[in-house]
Amino acid sequence: MGKFKQLGIAIVLAAVGAAAHATPWTSLTNEQREVLAQYESNWSQLSEERQQRLARGAERWLAMDDSQRERIQQRYTRWQGLSDERRTQLLERLRQFRELTPDQRQRLRERMRRVQSMTPEQRDALRERFRALTPEQREAALQRMRERARERRQQRK
Repeated sequence: MGKFKQLGIAIVLAAVGAAAHATPWTSLTNEQREVLAQYESNWSQLSEERQQRLARGAERWLAMDDSQRERIQQRYTRWQGLSDERRTQLLERLRQFRELTPDQRQRLRERMRRVQSMTPEQRDALRERFRALTPEQREAALQRMRERARERRQQRK
């Protein structure tokens, strides 16, 4: 068998394999199709991964109550109003967060909860104290926090 014929067979098999894993529009539930109606005309051109993400997203949407859906819609509206630069910054922060270990993510979430539980005045005071530090003082404070975190980790072991 010639090289070109082998290559042609490989391409056909890859295409058939990809199509076999794709999610046919008709395999979605009526509710999923309703949520994803804007994608119907080009569903077959979407990658398998994109189809699966959209189908999972539709399932999550359908499982939400009205207040959760309202919150998501508000967040989406806010996201749409952001500049491209700000979106890029936020996506980078999300990428960095996802690279943290589960333990690091949990500690970060706990810190955020503590800050969020503060009154607006307490948060403003904390922010002002941080802004008033010189770059050297900020670095020293960050170093102390790192050392305390290391000590806590060692105590847990």
